[in-house]
Amino acid sequence: MTSAPALAPPPRPEVWPGRSYPLGATYDGAGTNFALFSEVAERVELCLFDADGAETRITPPEVDAYVWHAYVPTIGPGQRYGYRVHGPYEPHTGHRCNPNKLLLDPYSKAIDGTFAWNQSLFGYAFGDPDSRNDDDSAASMPKAVVINPYFDWGNDRPPKHQYADTVIYEAHVKGLTRTHPGIPEHLRGTYAGVAHPAMIEHLTSIGITAIELMPVHHFANDSNLIDKGLSNYWGYHTISFFAPDPKYSSAPSAGGQVQEFKAMVRSLHEAGIEVILDVVYNHTAEGNHLGPTLSMRGIDNAAYYRLVDDDKRYYLDHTGTGNSLNVGHPHSLQLIMDSLRYWVTELHIDGFRFDLAATLAREFYEVDRLATFFELVQQDPTVSQVKLIAEPWDVGPGGYQVGNFPPQWTEWNGKYRDTVRDFWRGEPATLDEFAYRLSGSADLYESTSRRPVASINFVTAHDGFTLRDLVSYNDKHNEANGEDNNDGESHNRSWNCGAEGPTDDPGVTELRGRQQRNFLTTLLVSQGVPMICHGDELGRTQNGNNNGYCQDNELTWINWANADTGLLEFTRAVAALRANHPVFRRRRFFSGKPVGRRDEHGLPDIAWFAPDGSEMTEEDWGARFAKSVAVFLNGQGIPDRDLRGQQVLDDSFFLCFNAHHEPIEFTLPPATFGSGWRTAVYTGAGQLTPAQAKEVPAAARLSIDARSVVVLQAVAVIGIADQ
Repeated sequence: MTSAPALAPPPRPEVWPGRSYPLGATYDGAGTNFALFSEVAERVELCLFDADGAETRITPPEVDAYVWHAYVPTIGPGQRYGYRVHGPYEPHTGHRCNPNKLLLDPYSKAIDGTFAWNQSLFGYAFGDPDSRNDDDSAASMPKAVVINPYFDWGNDRPPKHQYADTVIYEAHVKGLTRTHPGIPEHLRGTYAGVAHPAMIEHLTSIGITAIELMPVHHFANDSNLIDKGLSNYWGYHTISFFAPDPKYSSAPSAGGQVQEFKAMVRSLHEAGIEVILDVVYNHTAEGNHLGPTLSMRGIDNAAYYRLVDDDKRYYLDHTGTGNSLNVGHPHSLQLIMDSLRYWVTELHIDGFRFDLAATLAREFYEVDRLATFFELVQQDPTVSQVKLIAEPWDVGPGGYQVGNFPPQWTEWNGKYRDTVRDFWRGEPATLDEFAYRLSGSADLYESTSRRPVASINFVTAHDGFTLRDLVSYNDKHNEANGEDNNDGESHNRSWNCGAEGPTDDPGVTELRGRQQRNFLTTLLVSQGVPMICHGDELGRTQNGNNNGYCQDNELTWINWANADTGLLEFTRAVAALRANHPVFRRRRFFSGKPVGRRDEHGLPDIAWFAPDGSEMTEEDWGARFAKSVAVFLNGQGIPDRDLRGQQVLDDSFFLCFNAHHEPIEFTLPPATFGSGWRTAVYTGAGQLTPAQAKEVPAAARLSIDARSVVVLQAVAVIGIADQ
């Protein structure tokens, strides 16, 4: 009996020198150029994998300025590849090269496969972090994929909405679409699902102009979560800054997620909706010194990560995830900037929300608003022209930086969230700060020549309670996360309205609905840029779980079948009011000074009133017990001009906020402010009194229900137009 002949190895492809730029794998129609940076490498191997997993290794013939490069004719889209880097394995000096570890290209445009978590992915033997583990990891690693860069964008144009006209909707690709009955089953949970007409109709119906997608950069599922039967649902565990994650793709072929993502952007743009990405450039999925070797750690650890100066085995961690990207190194900065430009130029993205953005300002230790990263962004002709939103904090010392980012940046305004929550749950001494937040947070942004739109206003976001849970729970209920309810924020500034969780009490249920309407109204009439968390307009609940990062299931997905249609209709109405009236979308801060004729008849652009109709005094603002206030917004005192240079004019409005637990009688301003008023929004349980409060005269008295808002629109105004 003779043995079967050995299979012949695949023929080695022809290899040319290629170019050192651009980095990554670049297909030109005839072949693919590969380029990889590593300053520490002694030798690099490009590893090509066929459909059966057989590996062919190629040594790039050229290296220029620490960039190893090769051009391989005939290699095209769909080719799977990775790298092996030969060099020092000296953790104490910060180097962790090991050619037995297959490494993902940091510039991968697409990734195929998943991580099979086992010992081979780690550079050390379990139990001995100072050892070296030479198990080959190729079989357990996903592979980078060469993509087809060509796509028919048609007549695609970025909507380029002004910040003042922007309403942002923070959403998770899967959570938003997974149960929507109007989306075909095979498209639910995918980029194509987000682009489906049923979803676009919903977004436009509530006035959304920009959807902010939670991380879609390819991310790794944590092995410890997989062991618990959970997964990294949120996606803040990035392993590639260029590749859309295929977990959200309906495309059957490797690399098809890129085409599907582009098609999603094109469809959203056709509907006038911008696409903003939540990006995680502050750390990667490789974690701390006990983490796996998947990509940058094995390519050039000391260049890509911030290490502890006196013991480079360890990583500086300003993110709470184990490592921080080394933004003080030019190639790390290049990686970030190349990624941002790629998403804008090749995938037509309209903006970015930077997770833990304070980390990007830590060139050395302290947060520095003049850090090199921000200088590069400001000077870049592409990146500087899209929307730039900072999450203005990290977990390091001095990391809370609300109000301190450079002028062209906007910020998630955490002070807005906290103040509005405190006001509506009845906390004392919140009135003066509530007025600042409602009017655009001039105390945070005006001194640096920024505008109200620097403030991204939000009450809820992915991290924390949903809006419905904010008014239904005093305490977090995260038992499903498997951490004994120790994870997640314990101080939520929430109020359950009298019962913890689900209840049949009609009084509690009605109050919770009213509080949700109060929050949505406050958000949409505040100066700045409102951001709605997906499903809040539908009454979405996570059953009190305020840290759903690991729950990829019905707990975190929107339950479209159980949507609160009344709340949805209310949201649509208030969003339309904002869209139709520029007085709620001012581009400049209020001055409080008279506008129009400079005499006793000139009305201020904003005026604050106590419930009795008198203008607010310092004593009123400082009263700890005060929980009610009214504000006049002068629609003819807007200092903005339209694209043709014409002054923007609008109706005037009078807003009454009553966070007290009892009804409050408000006296409307005299006839000089408006001869009559009609109700535009009312969040209360019953009708305004008197019964004909749909339209009331100047100086009338209105009893405003406990914990409610009324927005009154002027019937006629004495202002610029009448003088």
